[in-house]
Amino acid sequence: MSYQVTLKTSGKQFTVTQDETVLEAALRQGIKLPYGCKNGACGSCKGKVLEGQIRHGQHSESALSKTDETAGGILFCCSHPQTDLLIEAREVQGAGDIAIRKVPCRVNTIHKPSEDVAILRLQLPAAERFQFLAGQYLEFLLKDGQRRAYSIANAPEQEGPLELHIRHLPGGLFTDFVFAAVTPALKEKDILRFEGPLGSFFLREDSQKPIIFVAAGTGFAPIKSIVEQMQAKKIDRPVELYWGGRRPNDLYLNDLCRTWEQTIPNFKYIPVISDGTPEDAWRGRTGFVHQAVIDDHPSLKDFQVYACGAPVMVNAARNDFSAKCHLPEEEFFADSFTNAADLVANEFP
Repeated sequence: MSYQVTLKTSGKQFTVTQDETVLEAALRQGIKLPYGCKNGACGSCKGKVLEGQIRHGQHSESALSKTDETAGGILFCCSHPQTDLLIEAREVQGAGDIAIRKVPCRVNTIHKPSEDVAILRLQLPAAERFQFLAGQYLEFLLKDGQRRAYSIANAPEQEGPLELHIRHLPGGLFTDFVFAAVTPALKEKDILRFEGPLGSFFLREDSQKPIIFVAAGTGFAPIKSIVEQMQAKKIDRPVELYWGGRRPNDLYLNDLCRTWEQTIPNFKYIPVISDGTPEDAWRGRTGFVHQAVIDDHPSLKDFQVYACGAPVMVNAARNDFSAKCHLPEEEFFADSFTNAADLVANEFP
């Protein structure tokens, strides 16, 4: 059994088989819909059913509320058609025709700039040319069939290993392996396999609007990739980077951001700490990172915003920037870093 899906705006059509989600089928057939987590937690793939019926899989209510769902809202990553569909969806422009591939790699270096963050550099085979867009991610293919996703932190133009930023989540299947919390632990020269590039989080170069980057924790990684790409391509749009962490050590490449502020024209860096202690002696901005943006920019109607980090931050930014600061929905781009804690039963209706 299969169903036909039609995009209202462009008129494009694609077929969904009974074991596929709308998103999986669209991507398989070259229809580029926005997406992030692919598991119903981030809301990046939200759209609307105009005609037809769907069956929703598990998803976070913060990504799609019951009110939105009643009004026809769907998350394409966890929706299965029950009839032919007419849908309303934003197609991703500028994604190019980069092929998604499975690639072997060797761990070149493991560097830990803080107690719970590791920077992995992955060396590809000598003849391998891995193409990606700054801001995209890859998924490690683990031996038990599971996958773990991490954003690429260096720009496509840079030669050498791929760079990933990985935060330790105690009990995490892959992060315990990286942080030597299990045996055997990941070490330099180990061989891994990944699939990529994935995701629709990348710079929209057809715009000249000023940019606000909002990062939480290792959500800084894809933003670093985009900033370095802008440097390489001499894109000089005004940029403000808001990077939030609980403690100052969470801003594990703070010195790099300070260097950017000194060397990149029209670049401003605003670090924000939410749970500092007296021992930190922090004298900068405090509170939630997305609230710092709201405090500085009561109106965002002339900006583009790129937000990356935990779903709670991304969803709060998406909702508040639209409701309070008049940011156009089509100018908000996001990548949510989901983990097991985001997928617990009480997160799903």
